[in-house]
Amino acid sequence: MTVRAAAVILAAGLSARMGDRPKLLLDVGGAPMIRRTAENVLAFEPVETLVVTGHRSEEIEAALEGLPVRFVHNPRYAEGQPTSVAAGVSALATPCDAVMVVLGDQPLVTAPHLRSLVSAFCERGEASILVPFHAGQRGNPVVIEARHIPAMMGGEVNLGCRRLIETHPDEVCTVDMGTDVFTFDCDTPEDYERLLGRV
Repeated sequence: MTVRAAAVILAAGLSARMGDRPKLLLDVGGAPMIRRTAENVLAFEPVETLVVTGHRSEEIEAALEGLPVRFVHNPRYAEGQPTSVAAGVSALATPCDAVMVVLGDQPLVTAPHLRSLVSAFCERGEASILVPFHAGQRGNPVVIEARHIPAMMGGEVNLGCRRLIETHPDEVCTVDMGTDVFTFDCDTPEDYERLLGRV
């Protein structure tokens, strides 16, 4: 089974827990964190890659200069991640079977990891939402069937909500992906130091 997956990369947040440093612009192995994440996603070859910007959007776009991505600005970014998900899926223009919602601070998730995630999605059975797990911890990216796009646009499917599984139990498939890269994100200076130790 071949799945045409589109990718929506969320890069609009305030990075409030990182202090005065915008985390997506921090250096990770010689490139801004958001660029490394985007390059990994592009290497997976989605049918379309869209980046949602908000806070410091001009700097985010500059960090991704030359990459084949499209940008959409979320003017409501301060209201939280669901508004960025809605802005991203609303702007998708290429037909797809599924949408992969990627956090901008996941530079350890590489193209092979994304391929394994889509392979798991292909084997999901009747479920329409795939949530990666590792060691009992919920991870990202989440993969959702394209038929949910209208609900995501309206905020009815809230990917940033920890109650996603409880509120959509019949739709959700959880899979332990066998690696913590899906559960490793970078919110604090301590997270950043741990990230640098793994790059």
